[in-house]
Amino acid sequence: MSKLALILLFLGLPVLAQPPRGFFPWWDSPLARDLNLSEDQSRQIRNIVKEYRTRLIDLRAGVEKAETELEDQYGEDLFDQRRATESIERLVTARGELTRALSLMSLRLRGVLTTEQYRELQKRRPNMRPGQGMRQMQQRRQGQQPPPGEQPPPPHRER
Repeated sequence: MSKLALILLFLGLPVLAQPPRGFFPWWDSPLARDLNLSEDQSRQIRNIVKEYRTRLIDLRAGVEKAETELEDQYGEDLFDQRRATESIERLVTARGELTRALSLMSLRLRGVLTTEQYRELQKRRPNMRPGQGMRQMQQRRQGQQPPPGEQPPPPHRER
């Protein structure tokens, strides 16, 4: 029975590796253009993202390292419960640090937006599928166009 529980836990790990709920890189998407950001706002947003970039890369690498370590623990012929538990604790800590950094960056970015811009951002967010914004950002950086089904929805227009 405990083997089944470990397998179920292991299969559920990728779900936990997702960014915090509601997080997507809106500043690097067509949505940012639709918010009518001023030059000063755009500059502030670029500076905030730049300030956090290296730390986020390091934190994501820490999460990946902890995930790999835990995967290795599950694959050991001589399973060691104590070592596996320690690996789980390192993974939980790494994910917590990443979530904290992403949340703090998001809070600072929110401070740059006007109330109206923030409301528009929130209205548009439900139209994004989980992970869609992150995939689009990665595809743009690699010079690829997202598949047609992953294009952002057209801007919402009030009538």
